[in-house]
Amino acid sequence: MEYIVAVTLFAISASATPGPNNLLLMSSGANYGVRRSLPLMCGICFGFALMLFLVGVGFGQIFQTFPELHFIIKCVGTAYLLYLAYLIARSGELSSVGSEAKPLSFLKGALFQWVNAKAWVVATGAIAAFTTLGESYYAQNLTIAITFFLISFPSVGIWLLFGSALKKVLTSPTRRAVFNYAMSGLLVLSVLPVVLDIFSTLS
Repeated sequence: MEYIVAVTLFAISASATPGPNNLLLMSSGANYGVRRSLPLMCGICFGFALMLFLVGVGFGQIFQTFPELHFIIKCVGTAYLLYLAYLIARSGELSSVGSEAKPLSFLKGALFQWVNAKAWVVATGAIAAFTTLGESYYAQNLTIAITFFLISFPSVGIWLLFGSALKKVLTSPTRRAVFNYAMSGLLVLSVLPVVLDIFSTLS
């Protein structure tokens, strides 16, 4: 029981704190509302739980064997995050066009986890902290993945609801533009440590 409580508390703290996933959801909620953003939220929750499980069953060892592969994914992921920041900054302009504006899909939300630096840190940290080598390793790995899957819905859902509530405030194009630029800037700031790490590796 203590083990489940510990994993649950870790899942809450990791899922509910600011990061690329939650910033994307808050921005999507503010621009498109809860209903249209639900596929993105489900994709994030399912995608991270699956990623966490796969990291536990062997992907982590692959990256230890081929560190250059992890570095490539980090570079691609950082570039993609910066691209998403650009899309968020422009979403105010797109929303005025009408049907052209669409939130990210379930698949994009799920695949995004593989290029999300915070997701990698949380996944590897959870596996390292809450598993022990032995017969129970895979059962523990599955327990962690299921716990994160269940906890992530209310944790990230709060950010989506908050973004949707802001939609009532962001009634003017100017307010919406300011909000989107702020969200874009925060996303860029969240990526900045990874960018600096990439440049330090290359230098």
